[in-house]
Amino acid sequence: MKRYLDDRVRSDLAQKMVFLTGPRQVGKTTLSQQLIGEQGGQYLNYDVAADRSLIVNQRWSPQAPLLVLDEIHKMPKWKAWLKGVVDGKPAAQQVLVTGSARLDAFRQGGESLAGRFFGIRLHPISVREWCEQGGAPPDAALTHLLARGGFPEPCLADTAEQAERWRRQYFDGLVRDDVLEFSRIQEVSAIRLFAQMLRSRVGSPLSLASMARDLGVSPVTLKKYLDILEALFIVFVVRPWHDNIARSVLQAPKVYFYDTGLVEGDEGIRFENLVATALLKQVQWQYDIQGKETGLHYIRTKDGAEVDFALSEKMQLTHLVECKLSDEKPHRALSRFALQHPNAQASQVVRNLRHGYTLGELKVCRADVFLNALLA
Repeated sequence: MKRYLDDRVRSDLAQKMVFLTGPRQVGKTTLSQQLIGEQGGQYLNYDVAADRSLIVNQRWSPQAPLLVLDEIHKMPKWKAWLKGVVDGKPAAQQVLVTGSARLDAFRQGGESLAGRFFGIRLHPISVREWCEQGGAPPDAALTHLLARGGFPEPCLADTAEQAERWRRQYFDGLVRDDVLEFSRIQEVSAIRLFAQMLRSRVGSPLSLASMARDLGVSPVTLKKYLDILEALFIVFVVRPWHDNIARSVLQAPKVYFYDTGLVEGDEGIRFENLVATALLKQVQWQYDIQGKETGLHYIRTKDGAEVDFALSEKMQLTHLVECKLSDEKPHRALSRFALQHPNAQASQVVRNLRHGYTLGELKVCRADVFLNALLA
């Protein structure tokens, strides 16, 4: 299946090294193999013992048009090593580095790679991507993704049973194996339990202090666990909007899963999670590809008024988005914030709606139409 980033990665490789990151099994290796199939090259994975030896000793073919290095952030002093590789490689050789941990999670310290690479994040399949690649109408695409999630294997599986078998193995493997990159083996069970608890808390402001008491750990430790799950692209955090960034960070975050299929809750919660993944994909596309300073937030005031999502650019709100399963009556808080932020497009995104309409500054729109109109 052709992915939405194929052409962009291909064009960026002609200019610089490319770092392609994203959740495990989201399609990074498939994309890499497709590029090698087109232009020739060599794929080496640091997790494979035979490949690790070739990587450490730099014994790949200097004639390979494309060199793909997977999971090399696990190698000690990998940045200094990679800097030497890039500076000494043949001019015609392209380098693609892939990994299933967030780049900024292992970027600290050591040699700088500034100016030597483009960073791109690969996301699960969205409504727009499923429509473009599979030819499905938007409503059918939305229904399919709500049932299967957007990761390629369960999304393309022949049966729902196959998709669920993949998901069970995927979640267990992530927590068992990948967490050890960032934590001690003694903490794996606690992190697994924390991740399981988060599955039923999607879309609600988190009280880490309360959850820490339930787990018998300190809030500081639980914050570290959340950072690990976020660094591994298992969950992503949406923080409340505030033009003062420090105040925003201190307020309760909301957590969503990259795989909507992992969410435990009713259809409304799963729908909100799917919208969250689509909006994150949009803002990170704008950041990685278009160079815009974009962000994803939510709005909540002291009097309890809340809007599910708010998009920003250069610390200015650009969009307000409220998710509803069937309620087409204008959401009071959304109408209120639309008046307060007239430059932000306010949309009430309804899953079960026959016809959209506009009321003042507020648009009530069908979810499938809204999601299919996003950039990626």
